[in-house]
Amino acid sequence: MIDHIAIITGVQDEADAFLRDHPVTCVASPLGSIRQLEHADKQVSVLCSGIGKVHAGAAALYMHSHFRPDLLLVIGTAGHVSSSQGDCFYLGESLQADYGTLEKFGDHDGFTHYNAGAWPIGPPDWKPFISHPMPEALALPQARIATADCFVKCPDRSGYLRDVLKADLVDMETAAVAQIASLLDIPWAGIKAVTDGANSDSSGDFHANLERAANRAADEAARFIALL
Repeated sequence: MIDHIAIITGVQDEADAFLRDHPVTCVASPLGSIRQLEHADKQVSVLCSGIGKVHAGAAALYMHSHFRPDLLLVIGTAGHVSSSQGDCFYLGESLQADYGTLEKFGDHDGFTHYNAGAWPIGPPDWKPFISHPMPEALALPQARIATADCFVKCPDRSGYLRDVLKADLVDMETAAVAQIASLLDIPWAGIKAVTDGANSDSSGDFHANLERAANRAADEAARFIALL
């Protein structure tokens, strides 16, 4: 039974977009103000962690230790790196795109990926974190998201994420929350709307599309919670 959901975002606009005009109680924390509200007979706590994997992982641990949620939910925005169709996605899988070994050995010259937290030595061995199943009625396209501590503005990097890691989207928080959820043995989920194409235009596109995408993801997150 999922009765309490903890929502984590990287950017404040993404957190503020969730049920913006809903009655809330605000609780102070070292990571920022936490909005607490009730939606669809469920308790929801919303925290903007700040950008990046360390902030996101810290937020997931803080929310777990203080509120004991039944589900960690990442919402907000992402860059689009594949040809998958849609402007808002349910995150079926996530992986850390920058965990592994950078090396040159024989014909291999590049990055070898491993499961986050595993020894980055030996044959490559990694698999994505799998999210809580999407309610059928939500009917969003599903995506794999790659997470790294860098904002991607490079078509070559986008191509690598798409072709090597089979990612559809890229962000800076989701896989860190998924890893914490895995360690704590609780489910996680994610809903992300697209702001940019992870290319040379990404900075401008992100700012231009942030409000629209944040609202889109927040609306779908509210619908997701009502369907749980």
